[in-house]
Amino acid sequence: MKALVLALLPALALAAPPPARRISSLVVPMDPAAETGSVQMEGYMNAALGHFDGFSVRKPEELFGMPEDTAAKASLDRGRKGYSESVAAFDKKEYEEAERKVRAALKELESSAGAMRGCSPLCESLALYSALLHLRGDVEEAKLALMDLIALNPTFELDPKRFSRDFLALRVQVATGRTSQLRGGATVKSRPAGARVYVDGEMVGYTPVTLPALPIGKHLVRLERPGFRQHGLLLEVTPDDVESSTDLVPTAAYKAYDAQLDRVAGEVIRGGSKSSGVTAMGQSLGLERAMVGTVKTLENGSELHLGYYDIKSGKKLGGRRVVLQGDEFGQLKQEMERMVNQLVNTSGEKVSRSSDPLDNRGGTEDWSAEDRGGRTKAAEKKKDVDDPLDAVSGTEDW
Repeated sequence: MKALVLALLPALALAAPPPARRISSLVVPMDPAAETGSVQMEGYMNAALGHFDGFSVRKPEELFGMPEDTAAKASLDRGRKGYSESVAAFDKKEYEEAERKVRAALKELESSAGAMRGCSPLCESLALYSALLHLRGDVEEAKLALMDLIALNPTFELDPKRFSRDFLALRVQVATGRTSQLRGGATVKSRPAGARVYVDGEMVGYTPVTLPALPIGKHLVRLERPGFRQHGLLLEVTPDDVESSTDLVPTAAYKAYDAQLDRVAGEVIRGGSKSSGVTAMGQSLGLERAMVGTVKTLENGSELHLGYYDIKSGKKLGGRRVVLQGDEFGQLKQEMERMVNQLVNTSGEKVSRSSDPLDNRGGTEDWSAEDRGGRTKAAEKKKDVDDPLDAVSGTEDW
């Protein structure tokens, strides 16, 4: 039996699929206005590369890191502890002590937005603080705290076992009042641009982003950009438009990458058959293949130079130059996917797709002149076609 196993080992080794190649997409913005689009393009191209079984996609956050805000996390831990202590005092009817502790907790939580992934324990602390204000007769201040709570989470439920009926009624009054229906605009910016923006836990776009109709009150804002430390803030929205601008802090890995970009961008734009700068960069990132591009803002769109490279040899396996017309209708994702598939499928190397025959099929492939592999449908000739209208959609003359 042992001899049989030893005999089969070479055959099993030959039958095993080759290890997946480490690959990533990296787009260099050539001007500040192109920074947002470059991040989106990288994401769309990496998603398209993930459709191939022969690749192990390394996302930018894996290559450069995206560390959490340690100061915000420490503030969050202190805020949680302060809230727990204030609740314990409140339940014992030690209201002065409860208010003192919850005020301290709220101060800590205002600095912990970068570490929060929901409004807890900020929402709970606001609710408790408002109830304490209401108990001592400061109704207007209690309403303001409730406004902030409702802005953060309109569906937050108050515990009827802890809070009085009068306070629960006040919450309903504030939620249905005219003031709570007011909206304000907010613009969130970052340097560099292209950071993902989360407002109250939901992604709303990439910096710079303008949000025209947020409920007035406090909102949790978190910024994430690969290669930079996460950042958060508690944004106060008023009927007048407000603006927030943040300088993101780069990681050491991103600084090293950034120092190579001028050389890499020049090689991509020149489009030579080999690229020593791309090779050096790819090796420093531990890649075997790379989709490297440059994007430049034009008057009515942007220009993308894209190359597909073998990192070990520095050989350019394929390249494209296209002018993109923006993303008004969500077309950017489809454009990036089509380019990636065309470059990979026409490079001459063997890269397997998923074994599922329906994987990567949306059902609308025939609506476009180009399929996911980059082949032109109109150029494909069918054999033994009897129907003269076969493969004719009726829209060719359009």
